[in-house]
Amino acid sequence: MRVLAWWVLFLVFADEVLAMVALGYWGWHQDPRWLWVWLLPLLATQAWFWFASPKARYGHWLGRPVVKVLVFGSATLALWDAGHPSLAAAFLVFSAAVNALALLPAVTRVLDESTPPVVEQRRRSGA
Repeated sequence: MRVLAWWVLFLVFADEVLAMVALGYWGWHQDPRWLWVWLLPLLATQAWFWFASPKARYGHWLGRPVVKVLVFGSATLALWDAGHPSLAAAFLVFSAAVNALALLPAVTRVLDESTPPVVEQRRRSGA
């Protein structure tokens, strides 16, 4: 079961990277492309880092899901707007499935076991 849990976590990471690629792809098709191609993925990555990652400093019960919906939703809309509606639909289904699997107790247990104690203390205290 541990191997399956790590595969799910790997797919979650791949999903996050694909979201950043989708935002960069959309930015490449906008004007001025030199700005949007790096700004959108950078903003999404920062939002993810601060609010949605497993070790996010400001992640909490409401902020984490809201940022996830915003990032994956904007990546889906970016693919749709860039002229790839079937890819956008596939990305949306993949994101929903992988993130639902990541909520299974076996997967969250593996993630909690791999978290260093200091980070876990900080997360529990809300600091």
